[in-house]
Amino acid sequence: MNPRTLRVLEYHKIRSMLAEYTSFSLGAERVRWLEPSASLETVERWQEETAQAVDLLNREPAVPLGGLSDITAEVRKAEVGSTLNPEELLRVNNCLYGIRRLADFLRDKAEHQPLLHSLGTSMETFVDVEKRIQWCINEEGEVVDRASKELARIRSQIRTCQNRVKEKLDSILHNPSYQRILQDNIVTLRNGRYVVPIRADQRSALPGIVHDQSGTGATLFVEPAPVVELNNRIRQLEAEEREEIHRILQQLTALVSEQAKAIVYSLELAGRVDFIIAKARFAHALRATRPELNSRGEINILRGRHPLLGKDVVPLDLSLGRGRDNILVITGPNTGGKTVALKTVGLLTLMAQAGLHVPASDGTILAVFDGVYADIGDEQSIEQSLSTFSSHMTNIVGIMKSVTQNSLVLLDELGAGTDPTEGACLAMAILATLNEKRVRTIATTHYSELKTFAHTTEGLVNASVEFDVETLRPTYRLLIGVPGRSNAFAISKRLGLSEEIIQLAKAFMTGEQLQVEDLIIGLEQNRRQSQEDRALAEQYRREMEELKNTYEAKLAQVREERDEILAQAKAEAERILQEAKTLADESLGRLRKLVSSQGDSKADDVQEAKAIRDILTEARQEFRTAEKQPAQRRAVSSQPSAALTAGCGVWIKSLRQRGEVLEVGGDGTVLVQVGPMKVSVPAADLQVEASSTTSQPRKTSPQSGLARFRSSKTQVASTELDLRGATVEEALARTDKYLDDLVMAGISKCRIIHGKGTGALRSAINELLERYELVQAHYYAPPAEGGDGVTIVELAR
Repeated sequence: MNPRTLRVLEYHKIRSMLAEYTSFSLGAERVRWLEPSASLETVERWQEETAQAVDLLNREPAVPLGGLSDITAEVRKAEVGSTLNPEELLRVNNCLYGIRRLADFLRDKAEHQPLLHSLGTSMETFVDVEKRIQWCINEEGEVVDRASKELARIRSQIRTCQNRVKEKLDSILHNPSYQRILQDNIVTLRNGRYVVPIRADQRSALPGIVHDQSGTGATLFVEPAPVVELNNRIRQLEAEEREEIHRILQQLTALVSEQAKAIVYSLELAGRVDFIIAKARFAHALRATRPELNSRGEINILRGRHPLLGKDVVPLDLSLGRGRDNILVITGPNTGGKTVALKTVGLLTLMAQAGLHVPASDGTILAVFDGVYADIGDEQSIEQSLSTFSSHMTNIVGIMKSVTQNSLVLLDELGAGTDPTEGACLAMAILATLNEKRVRTIATTHYSELKTFAHTTEGLVNASVEFDVETLRPTYRLLIGVPGRSNAFAISKRLGLSEEIIQLAKAFMTGEQLQVEDLIIGLEQNRRQSQEDRALAEQYRREMEELKNTYEAKLAQVREERDEILAQAKAEAERILQEAKTLADESLGRLRKLVSSQGDSKADDVQEAKAIRDILTEARQEFRTAEKQPAQRRAVSSQPSAALTAGCGVWIKSLRQRGEVLEVGGDGTVLVQVGPMKVSVPAADLQVEASSTTSQPRKTSPQSGLARFRSSKTQVASTELDLRGATVEEALARTDKYLDDLVMAGISKCRIIHGKGTGALRSAINELLERYELVQAHYYAPPAEGGDGVTIVELAR
């Protein structure tokens, strides 16, 4: 990324804020080197890491990062053979313990945070090293007696000798003959040897070695002769102790050295985890979200907030590159928020490309650019004697040489600092060149010529920061598609300038300038009207959603009641059939007895009773099959409509009836014989019966109760009802009965012809259809089939 852009957009402040959320130096070090990436794949991976860390913090806020520290120096020291002191070993131990806790914590996160889980499983743990260091060194950094048997022995001897020295010295201190020569009745240490303080003028009264004297010279610190040998022994043992401790520390250092590479690698992984968790904590602090990324140069920021301006900043909505627009030209008053909008887009883009979530609403879309270039602010160079205009132009020249189609360019006050006419022309030329290269660009300006240029040039879009004339303050809201107005006249009038002067000022404006102002006023009015229309449409949409939910609930209730009624009817039919079959069986039994007693005179009655029982049994079985498998029909083939030939049996899906093909039309329709009726149906509505594909004739059987009933209804029910010429009352009665017949016949679709006329009959029919519980949908026919003079009705099956 362009270093100047990073500086101008204050990206370094984002890194400083992020570093505050790290837990130890290696995480902070990664933050210091964090740069935006131009690779969409890399940025997506970084964003996924942050998203998983955010999810982890939502589930378990306490991520164990305590105890971690940068022990790289200690490990490298051990690796080159230098002995670590106890404090250094203690730091190593604490860090190894922290790595183990973090690794254990992440290893069970495979389901929800697989990337963090992978880092956890890649970390090695060093339990043996930890245990050995903990066994030898206590929390105060001291090598303890249990570190080795030799150390324990030496220290035991030291304590024995020290106790013997103290006993001898105590005997001197408590001996009455020595009381007159003692300065203080205490035992102290000088140069590591036990001594007693005596008066200087009594030096010869106590044989021994003088090790020190007081500042005044009145007191001498004497090691009495009886303890000299014991003190010598203590000094000898202490030297042995130091050697043994050094040997133990060398052993512990060797353990660290053996695992040096693995420790450094695991430490780096821990630093990466700390860095990722810091990104998630930063996202929580900013109330940030994960943006949708693309490589098409598409930007759509929803309620974006500049992260350095606090919580009171006005959110920004901005869109660029979603259609053919390449360049956004923002106009408006000074201190109105144009530069803030420019910096917000740039900084959010850099944050997203660095893998950070951005302070904006869900649904925000940002592009991954190969370069972000900004010319913002007055960076006049005194040393180079450059004017403001020259300084900006030098920077723009560098930008124009570097940009590609996949770049983002941010230009603040383009063309300012020179003659307005020449500056405006130069600005238009720069924007035209960037537009030709299809470079995504956002530019701010005061020039009215650029408003007209953006309005009339394809690829450029006007925008403005809103200004409240009543309060004489900007609202900091960005309005896309509306150029900024020059509010000088309105502001002057509000401040008390006379109407005559204002009118005179308007008279000096050119016709083109007045035309631009009228255009802006018109666009502003259209924008406000559009906002009102959108608000009203949104209100209607919510109301329609509520109505839809209400009617869907009612429809579900009606269907539930219908299913309950049908279930009761089936149960009642089953009961009646069962009773009839029982009665038939009883009658058949009595007839058989009569036959056996009276001969063949009743044989015909027996056969008739058998036939009745068989019919009842078949009807009962049909009802049971309909209950369990209502959709089960004779097996049909999945052959295409090309297999349709005259004479083959078919199943009509919309009518739920069998038929026989009479004629296959060339327009995709087929003439089918259904009972006594001939109907024309689309070929796609037909399925060829499997039995019709064989050469064997279809078997026919007498229709049972339910089949005969439906067949009889099908013979009287047509798929079309013509009501033309009927009165409203007559038409409603006919339609109501007609719908009942269709339901009983199992027909699910029909046409009702009511004509157009005054519309009274059409309205009455539609009201009836709204009330009819089994009507799933009704709508007017296509224009070629009658338009609003014919209503198509779909019934529940």
